[in-house]
Amino acid sequence: MLKVTRGLSGECPRAYPVATIGNFDGHHLGHRALLQTVVETARKAEGTALVLTFEPHPIKILAPHVDLCFLTSPEEKLAHFEAAGIDEVVFLDFSPTFAAMSPDQFAEDILHRSLTLSELFVGNHFAFGKGRAGRIDDLVRLGGQYGFRVHPVTPVMIDGDVVSSSRIRQLIQAGNMERAATLLGRVYGIRGTVVHGMQQGQAMGWPTANLRVPADRVVPPDGVYAARTVHGTQTYDAIAYIGTRPTFGEGERLIEVNLLDQTSDLYGQEITVQFVARVRGDHTFASTDELSKQIAHDVEQARISLRRISQGVQ
Repeated sequence: MLKVTRGLSGECPRAYPVATIGNFDGHHLGHRALLQTVVETARKAEGTALVLTFEPHPIKILAPHVDLCFLTSPEEKLAHFEAAGIDEVVFLDFSPTFAAMSPDQFAEDILHRSLTLSELFVGNHFAFGKGRAGRIDDLVRLGGQYGFRVHPVTPVMIDGDVVSSSRIRQLIQAGNMERAATLLGRVYGIRGTVVHGMQQGQAMGWPTANLRVPADRVVPPDGVYAARTVHGTQTYDAIAYIGTRPTFGEGERLIEVNLLDQTSDLYGQEITVQFVARVRGDHTFASTDELSKQIAHDVEQARISLRRISQGVQ
């Protein structure tokens, strides 16, 4: 079972701690490769696979004007760590005082004295300490000084793209869900509780389960998507809409999902909507009849995309 530790005081000794450091938003293919290396190294040494991460995200302190949204919720991130085989996650409070630590202080006080690291795996562009002044060469030197081995890790590349959280955010915000899924290693999804809508879709014969758009998550642009909906252990083909329903007058921005060939009362239930491929952008239609005809066409396009993805055809 994953151990979650907040802060550094009162720690029990850990057997041969093997660590990595980062925020791991998205748990993409690069993250998975890094975590797998940490876990395998710790297992060979009968040690502890450790992740050091921060709350809040450093950007919230270093650049509070940046409106950063995330690919994973805190609960999803912990679930990914546990699935990867990590033994312990240590959360440190990323405060202005912490941000002011010199690279030497960070290496000595945090990595050596507090965590007593044996080995550390980080990306070869890793930066640390006040003003991000410490670089990977500094970390290797400090590791030698304080008795832990530092392993620089090259980034994962896919077809010329560096697999990174920032790149995946860009792809999702551009509506390129298929490329985002390639870098993530899975289809991007948003989890939430089904709420009541205006039942306009049901009146047209397309009943939907509705989620509020989370303010802190990366959300694809408004429009229609081939989708999958996960409810409990079941996954259903679906078509999803993100937007304010301009044909009916501007309303609350929602995620609306119609389960294809299924009927189910999901009000109050937790579901995950996975956005497989973008079908079209959002439009205003002259009438509900025109909109209903377009939805029927969208459903057929969504079915084609879902079949193509399920058959592994890109």
